[in-house]
Amino acid sequence: MKETESKSNKSGHFIDPRILKQVHSMYVLRIWFNLKNGVRWILLAAIVGVVVGAFSSSFAYLLGVMKETREANPWLLYLLPFGGLVIVFLYGVGHMKKDKGTNILMSAVHDENIDVPPMLAPVIYISTLITHLLGGSAGREGAALQMGGSLGNTIGRLFKLSEGDRKILVMSGMSAAFSAVFGTPLAAAIFPMEMISVGIMQYSALVPCIFSSLVANRFATRVGLLPENYDILDMPYLNLASSGKMILLGTLCAGLSVIFVMCLKTAARLYEKYFPNPYLKVFVGGCLVILLTVLTGTTIYNGAGTDIITMAIEGETIPWAFALKIIFTAVTLAAGYKGGEIVPAFFVGSTFGCVFGTIMGISPSLCAAAGMLALFCGVTNCPITSMLIGFELFGFSGVKFLLIAISISFMLSGYSGLYREQIIVYSKYHPKYINRFSGDEDFTGSDYEE
Repeated sequence: MKETESKSNKSGHFIDPRILKQVHSMYVLRIWFNLKNGVRWILLAAIVGVVVGAFSSSFAYLLGVMKETREANPWLLYLLPFGGLVIVFLYGVGHMKKDKGTNILMSAVHDENIDVPPMLAPVIYISTLITHLLGGSAGREGAALQMGGSLGNTIGRLFKLSEGDRKILVMSGMSAAFSAVFGTPLAAAIFPMEMISVGIMQYSALVPCIFSSLVANRFATRVGLLPENYDILDMPYLNLASSGKMILLGTLCAGLSVIFVMCLKTAARLYEKYFPNPYLKVFVGGCLVILLTVLTGTTIYNGAGTDIITMAIEGETIPWAFALKIIFTAVTLAAGYKGGEIVPAFFVGSTFGCVFGTIMGISPSLCAAAGMLALFCGVTNCPITSMLIGFELFGFSGVKFLLIAISISFMLSGYSGLYREQIIVYSKYHPKYINRFSGDEDFTGSDYEE
């Protein structure tokens, strides 16, 4: 009788011991499945973090060497057109004559029939160093993203992973590269997931992206590449007046982000129209950069311009610096030189914000930080990443102001962006599914009509 009672539940119903064994087996199998996948992805992410971290750390170090060499030898600028010819040749050798830049990574994640070229990492590595050494106006994070994505895909091939799993390693490689080069592991972990599909994120890549980002960042700091940090000066009190000024700054940065993207696309069209041959195009582009440098009488617009960003956050800048940087960057990148648009976007946003703060009578330092993040958000459509970059670069003292500027810029910048293969899944204005590309300039959906 006791044995029979022990097999009954509180309701008096009997439970077959075989069913109990099946239930227990199911839970054991589920736990084993989760643990096995968790350990697998952590190990793969660690491998990606070490490989991409080493590759990206050497890249960041050499970029510093290129900058110092260029500044010590101004005559190198006059070799820029010839350096461009080498870049075009390298892309031809690597069978990437129709280079899509960072967009190829997004296409590869969206479409399993598109693969990341294995030669992308070494070619973009060398091409970006050439661009920075000879004075082209370009960033570094765009190149780092392409390197990391290519290396992540290559590692996936070596381990014979499925197409879907390789796409996750592409994103984790992007996180690792961004983290090592820019020194913001939190933002780097989220950026690839957020930038590829605005409105939704592929959370299957969360663990790999986080671990690869942390490992790569640790690798970079261990070899002496310390992250950049800034102090915001003259922090105002948050009230109606200061909030209104931040709203206005966010609005202006949204408009400026659209202008920045339009200038890049317009320059690309003009080059294609008048100089369809890639060798002629890059040579002419190099000559134009030389001409612009001679006309302005300064080299502060060549290279990435990180020194000018630092000056702006300290409250000092040239009033028209943001406009000239847009022109220099458009002329450089549209011609075929490599590097990326992210640091130039930081340059434009920080210098514009500093000017805004001076005119409006609110901390130029705070406005430079807010403008930098708001413009980045406007051109990438990535508000969460923008906020995390703000936390990691500036701390939490001005977080309320930064959040206002970022959110306003995200909402008002529309659906244009740097990456034409970026998918806008949900509307910025309504809880509505729109599923369009940010590069779709002919979009006239109902989202704009309401």
